[in-house]
Amino acid sequence: MSEASQKAQSGNLFLELILCVILPTLVLKYLSPEDQLGPVYGLILGLSLPLGYGVYQFIKEKKFGFIPALGFISILLTSSIGLLELDSKYIAIKEAAIPLIIGVGTIFSLRTPYPLVKTFIYNDKILQIDKVNAALEEHKSEARFEEALQTATYILAGSFLLSAILNYVLAKVIVTSPSGTAEFNDQLGTMNLLSYPVITIPCVIVMIIAMMYLFKKIKSLTGLELEDIVHN
Repeated sequence: MSEASQKAQSGNLFLELILCVILPTLVLKYLSPEDQLGPVYGLILGLSLPLGYGVYQFIKEKKFGFIPALGFISILLTSSIGLLELDSKYIAIKEAAIPLIIGVGTIFSLRTPYPLVKTFIYNDKILQIDKVNAALEEHKSEARFEEALQTATYILAGSFLLSAILNYVLAKVIVTSPSGTAEFNDQLGTMNLLSYPVITIPCVIVMIIAMMYLFKKIKSLTGLELEDIVHN
């Protein structure tokens, strides 16, 4: 990966953090009281920021992936629960359902030509795929590598199961006020802010375990070191 690409990726991550975490949290927590925007418009503005960023990314990338689609649906469901003033318990159910669907989809994708493990871990943005494939063919290790990919997929699915459990617990503990109120929006903002350290970090650790397992298998099957296959 070139230096320019790394800077662009860092810029995108920073922009995503601002638009999907920081600004929505501030809007939901501080602009939702009746003397500000009010619960309805505060919720609409707070959720429109990550929604707008997702639409922008879709237009820019010209791709409609499985994961972004679920993220889009998640925001719409949160909006619906708040605007229709449904029971706040549905927030916890929704928060758990989305990563659970991704985890099940990750396992199911093994039966398709496009397994999601190749989207998350084994892709040409991280690894020199052509070089790895050539080495696997040379060592006649393709079948054993497919088994390793399958194991990595189950580890990856485990990270989404962990996310589902943590999402549910976090939502149940934090979001307790009736939907359609400023307090509900404030709690959504708190949940949004805490979801990164409480949920993302443990799940990333599990994903790193899956990556290290796969890298170890690549080395044992091809003799290639990590520095030989990772993009500079």
